[in-house]
Amino acid sequence: MKDILHPLCLAIAGTGFLFLLRDLGKSRRDPALVALAFTYGFSAVSYAVSLTWVWVRIDGVFGVTNIAVPLAQSCVIIVLTLQATVLANWSKPPAQARRRSGLLFLAAAVVITGMSVLFALLTPATTRPTDFSLYYAHDPFFQAYVLLYFGTYSAAEVYLARACWTYARTASAPSIAWGLRLITVGAVITLGYSGIRIGAVVGAGAGFSVARLDPIAWACGDIGATLTQVGYFLPTLARRTTAVRDWTTAHLRYRRLRPLWGALDDADPGITLRRPTRQRNDLLRGRSAHFPLLRRRVEIRQGQKLLRRYLDPATREHAETRRRSDGLAGADLAAAVTADQIHDALVRHRANDAVDTPTEYADAELSLTTIEDELLHLQRVASYFTPPPVRNRDASAPHNSTSGART
Repeated sequence: MKDILHPLCLAIAGTGFLFLLRDLGKSRRDPALVALAFTYGFSAVSYAVSLTWVWVRIDGVFGVTNIAVPLAQSCVIIVLTLQATVLANWSKPPAQARRRSGLLFLAAAVVITGMSVLFALLTPATTRPTDFSLYYAHDPFFQAYVLLYFGTYSAAEVYLARACWTYARTASAPSIAWGLRLITVGAVITLGYSGIRIGAVVGAGAGFSVARLDPIAWACGDIGATLTQVGYFLPTLARRTTAVRDWTTAHLRYRRLRPLWGALDDADPGITLRRPTRQRNDLLRGRSAHFPLLRRRVEIRQGQKLLRRYLDPATREHAETRRRSDGLAGADLAAAVTADQIHDALVRHRANDAVDTPTEYADAELSLTTIEDELLHLQRVASYFTPPPVRNRDASAPHNSTSGART
């Protein structure tokens, strides 16, 4: 069972560590993020060391039979300490969180030292990568080792379960609340692992065996720990998902506004103070389109202002009648009419045919209180906009950082 579940758990823990490693390089001063990243790192090490073929090779390298046991379990103690540290930084002021973290690591050092001493007093004669706990259950030093390790393990899991369940009730974000609840479930399941291991020691003295429960113990340990890792990772995954969604949305909006912006830029390149880079290159390099999108919004609005003296009242009246007959109303009607006005104004601009008494754009009456509202509106305008035939212009001209103004 161990060699079936451990590789999957190793993959999950390793992926979590690598996923957080990038953020760790940018936010080294965030103690919660640092602790969370190393939670996955030490968890991955504990799973890797416990794999049978790794276990055997570690014994050969160090020349100590079953040395993989204290190495893997020391990593688990560190993982539990780091998990409690993450909770401390999430729930307490920085000064209190630092004090709590210091005490946790001091306690972890004491436990690991005690485990090391007790393991050194054992006389393991043969490598037991699958049934080590059962094989040495009758050894008094190992019994003390088990009680120290799994007693600490159980206490830590009970603390995590209670704390996460409590914090989940007041969590501000759904991803955090669900993550904390998942940690609680995982911590409760892992108690089956520690309970069976402690039961093996008790059974050795009381005359009963829990050998048949060994596969269940490994399953409880690995499944519970995996749920705990996923729970800690949910808030990060939610943030990353939101960031990817925002990144994709910005690029889509930027692309959808291109025909409208391109027509206005063609009419007056002076609205574009800085030539945009090719969007394909930005996509390949993973660059955000957020700032270019905001700049494109400003440039479109500037282009509209420059075309105001070409806004024919008759064109607006005709466009409103035609678009209403198409079933449009409200914001969609204003966007469609504005698109028709821009089209006609561009044609008049090319012919230098200004209007004596220009009208206003149909969207001037809309209440666009936020940038998001305006971007959504401009997308609607762009969806209804049909550019006039393109004039002869060097389409192969390089896009550089020079001014868009022509001399």
